Amino acid sequence: MSRTRSTERRGQIPDTVGIHVRPPEVDDRVLPGHWEGNFIKGAGNHSSIGVLVERTSRLVPLAKMEDATATSALADFTAKLNPIAAPLRQNFTYDHGKEITRHRELSGATGVRVYFCDPHSSRQHGTCENTNGLLRKYLPKGTDLSIYSQDELEANADSLNGRPRATHAFHSPPEVFATISENASQPATPVH
Repeated sequence: MSRTRSTERRGQIPDTVGIHVRPPEVDDRVLPGHWEGNFIKGAGNHSSIGVLVERTSRLVPLAKMEDATATSALADFTAKLNPIAAPLRQNFTYDHGKEITRHRELSGATGVRVYFCDPHSSRQHGTCENTNGLLRKYLPKGTDLSIYSQDELEANADSLNGRPRATHAFHSPPEVFATISENASQPATPVH
């Protein structure tokens, strides 16, 4: 095997499922439970925060990460996803960051299917990328993110989530998420 070929394979995340096989309804944003995720990195990439965004409501939970490892991503994304009702955590779209290497364990622990964007295609999880830009108002680039407690991160998320969105007829993400949560828990009405 040539040296070049071996270098190309180094660092790849095993057993990824690409975004192109993700159910088409995820793109429509009509049905809830489809999430995007990413990390925001702090000064010198020594600190990080996990970001989740629900695609329909645009609800944003944040997770304080001890570091940018796959072990932290597994533990903290699991802790954020599991309290959400199962019908509202269908799948999770992520880029090729090494912190998501344990994606199969995340699926096993949460029941979410993990889909990966194409390499260098951040637009394929643009909701999270846009959200990361908005979060930089609260978490400026070049700062040590380890100084923020989970309570402070939740206050920042609450502030961002409290902003009414034109896309939701000026309702906030928590209002939209509450409505879709309620609808998801209602039994289907039989058709006669």
